[in-house]
Amino acid sequence: MTDPTPLSADRATLRMHRERAVPDQAIAFLQDGLVAHVGIADDEGPIVIPMTYHFDPATPQRLYLHGAHHSRLMQAVANGARVCVTVTITDALVYSKTALNHSVNYRSVVAFCRASMSQPTLEESRATLQDLIARYWPGRAVGVDYDVIPQKHLETTALVALDIEAISAKQRTGGAKGPGDDDPLVSGTAGITELRPGF
Repeated sequence: MTDPTPLSADRATLRMHRERAVPDQAIAFLQDGLVAHVGIADDEGPIVIPMTYHFDPATPQRLYLHGAHHSRLMQAVANGARVCVTVTITDALVYSKTALNHSVNYRSVVAFCRASMSQPTLEESRATLQDLIARYWPGRAVGVDYDVIPQKHLETTALVALDIEAISAKQRTGGAKGPGDDDPLVSGTAGITELRPGF
């Protein structure tokens, strides 16, 4: 399953809407995201699965996937398959006076990864799972809000460390950008439906 071929240098280069590139925001987007869509290509073809994940800005080249040991995706990842991890945060829906210019305000990251040669021990997995819980539910504390993670739980779940080999980040902000969208004399309506106020 392992592909030793070096990753192409331009693999993460944006080709559409390059003006939306925000590479300096990749870490923040990974930190804020909740669901990673993880893509691989196995013997039966491509597959993309939504997963929970953990990311710590202190180690920006490392990403953790959390799932079941027996899943085909986790097995493929653990065996060294190349992985594409996409995280998207939808901030608003944008409507325009023209069908073509309806859009979405979003923040997204595409990371090209491979399983790290250094995988977490059981104790490291316990600490990382606790960090994952704290990232999704800030303020929850082990031993207070939930029990200490027992070893049998660590043995039945998989936490795979990925090394990020290349990454891109993209963002759309603002309102509708179609012809006449900002002209009150043009018929129709244009505006924004906020899904995440403040962004």
